[in-house]
Amino acid sequence: MLLILFLSVFLVFKEVTAGYPYVNKTKLYLHSALHVSNLNESCLRCLCHVAGCDLGHSCTDGYCGPFYISRVYWVDAGKPTLPEDSPERKEAYEDCARDFYCSMKIVEGYMAKFGKDCNEDGVTDCFDYMMINHHGSTCSEPLHLTPLGRRRLRLFQQCRLTN
Repeated sequence: MLLILFLSVFLVFKEVTAGYPYVNKTKLYLHSALHVSNLNESCLRCLCHVAGCDLGHSCTDGYCGPFYISRVYWVDAGKPTLPEDSPERKEAYEDCARDFYCSMKIVEGYMAKFGKDCNEDGVTDCFDYMMINHHGSTCSEPLHLTPLGRRRLRLFQQCRLTN
């Protein structure tokens, strides 16, 4: 039984880190119990890809980690932390946002709170989550109106074709 549990955790871990050979694979985090409809590992990889997914990114201009997460985003997501950490610790936000697995928990928390059908196609899916990451909880304006929006659309479409 323990072997089956280990193998299933390993397979999930291997899938999440696929395409990211520079991920520190000695860190093994179990996914949170939070479930957000249509926010799966493939979608999280694409959201990271659109954000830049620089796993070596520390913090610049108030944005940290591979998803370039702000402190406000972290707070809105419920202040997730690394295991055994406290959200009240001054560096908890930066440490979590810089960690790939903890930053995924931040994105999951944010989408659980603000996820909605941005393009009004009847389904809340990865495209909607990408719009929310770009616009925040409003996700109102089409992405093609700005150069950054067009760049994010291109990156998202590129990622979805390969996933």
